[in-house]
Amino acid sequence: MKRGYKSIITIESGKRGGQPTIRGMRITVGDILEMLASGMSEADIISDFPELTKNDIRAALSYASDRERSTITVVHETAPRSKSVA
Repeated sequence: MKRGYKSIITIESGKRGGQPTIRGMRITVGDILEMLASGMSEADIISDFPELTKNDIRAALSYASDRERSTITVVHETAPRSKSVA
């Protein structure tokens, strides 16, 4: 589902603090990721939230993957500390 998430993942300023949600519901991409990370299967998630589909879960993963790829990490290097001479 390469970028097919655009019709599924929605962002509304007044809903869940502007976090990306699934089809305007109050279930966020982060909620889906947390459920999967805790060991829940797609079937478990759909059983708990029957309004979700497998495509919704895959859209959340695809969105998170694209977001991860576009994240820039800035590493601040510090100068080594000089050793004091006693």
